[in-house]
Amino acid sequence: MIKLERFIQPIKAMRKRYIPLLMIYFAYGCSIFSGIGESFFVKEHLNLSAESLLMIGVWLSLPWNIKMVFGQFVDSLPLFGSQRKAYVYLAALFMITGSLLMAGLAGRWPIVIGLGSDNALFFVSSLFTVLGVVLQDVVADAMSVEVVNKKGKTQEQINQDLGMVQLLGRLSLTLGMFLVAGLGGWLAEVLSYQNLFLLTLIIPAISVTGCLFVRLNKVPIKPINKTIFFGGIIYAGIATSIGLMQVPFAQEIIFLISLIIIIYLLHVIIKELPRDLLVTMIAAALLIFLFRAAPAAGPAAQWFMIDILGFNKAFFGNLAQIGAFMAILGMWFFARIITEKPIWVVLFWITVIGFILEMPLIGLYYGLHEWTLEHFGFGAQTIAIIDSAVSSPFAQLAMIPMLALIARYAPKGNAATWFALMASFMNIALTAGTLISKYLNKIFIVTRQINDINGDILVHADYTQLGWLLISAAAIGLIMPLSAIFIYYYCHKEKSKRLPIALNTDNPNNQTKQ
Repeated sequence: MIKLERFIQPIKAMRKRYIPLLMIYFAYGCSIFSGIGESFFVKEHLNLSAESLLMIGVWLSLPWNIKMVFGQFVDSLPLFGSQRKAYVYLAALFMITGSLLMAGLAGRWPIVIGLGSDNALFFVSSLFTVLGVVLQDVVADAMSVEVVNKKGKTQEQINQDLGMVQLLGRLSLTLGMFLVAGLGGWLAEVLSYQNLFLLTLIIPAISVTGCLFVRLNKVPIKPINKTIFFGGIIYAGIATSIGLMQVPFAQEIIFLISLIIIIYLLHVIIKELPRDLLVTMIAAALLIFLFRAAPAAGPAAQWFMIDILGFNKAFFGNLAQIGAFMAILGMWFFARIITEKPIWVVLFWITVIGFILEMPLIGLYYGLHEWTLEHFGFGAQTIAIIDSAVSSPFAQLAMIPMLALIARYAPKGNAATWFALMASFMNIALTAGTLISKYLNKIFIVTRQINDINGDILVHADYTQLGWLLISAAAIGLIMPLSAIFIYYYCHKEKSKRLPIALNTDNPNNQTKQ
């Protein structure tokens, strides 16, 4: 009976007033639609190395790292009289601009290609899209607090609803990923890149439609927190200036500045929390940071799967769809269990399991598929499908405890800023992981074949060091989080019953003071 209750809990938690918000999260999930086609387009038409793509990734993480500025706009500066909806429309405009630039680049529209080089246009297009997604995400996070009906409910009931809205939001986002992942890969096989990118115009239309019907609790317009707002603006200005001046180690300098500023701004907004909760959140944030800073191998692994294993666009779409579907199942069946466990226990098992699930890819590089084909009759594609199906739920599950905790203690009127600061902190961790990946790619150099416009080879493919790259990334991804977990447990073992983050142990009356 308990198991049945856990299965139907997300259905019981659904409310009609949540649907418009979930449409915005759904659109967010759909934003991966052209990802597979874009990867192939970059590989086939742009002369960007693995290191260059990782560097672009670092710069594109900048809008995520300054989400607190977007949060202050959304909380304190109504746009045409609207605190929320108008910003969703503005985000949609950014996303439309990014899609049109990408379609124009692929279709060689004179009005677009005359604006700059192909590589520059790719970056600008990606930047507009990221700006739109970030702004939309900031608004949706604020709405996820304000959409909960609090009339006639106890604080405990409100907290449960806040947690379930976060779960429903992740489910909706992953459902969007599931529905478009395979479709994006299949259409990338049959459509031109231009038409594929034009289809992404549907995505902002979904979020705008949801926004038209959303009903929110009224919240006061808070004055701008000058420390947070100008701190974010100064940070953005410094980061942009360092980048434009091409200062040596620009990305590393920006990362350190980002980390210092975000930690300070978090201190400003949470310094009045009760001490036990404050210590808990700091310890949990450190764990989350090191967990999310685990590096990946980078684009070289995908190039290997395309060039050597022969995976095509449709198969990558199948992998993405299987992964999204398994993530939905994982969240549906295990989310309640995950939210009731201490965060260090959750991250320990996710780290260990994640390391184990890196082994099939490493095995493929060393010929595992040839051995399985000879002895068991299945090859590389089957191994990749099984690995994707098993590994996919864990990344989504790891986010649920932190998201629910953030939602529970979101201050009234500053929900967007609160979510944005915490998200910025976690995204800086991803930047750290990307920087580690960049250095690994500098040490273990992998190249794909690059041809000029005449078909002559400019760079030869070389995958001889990919094995060490994969092993190094997996080892760091295991050692770094486990070290943080060990330190956390050692420092807090005397208070282990009081400090671990479980959603049912926080004092619901502890709210952020303004």
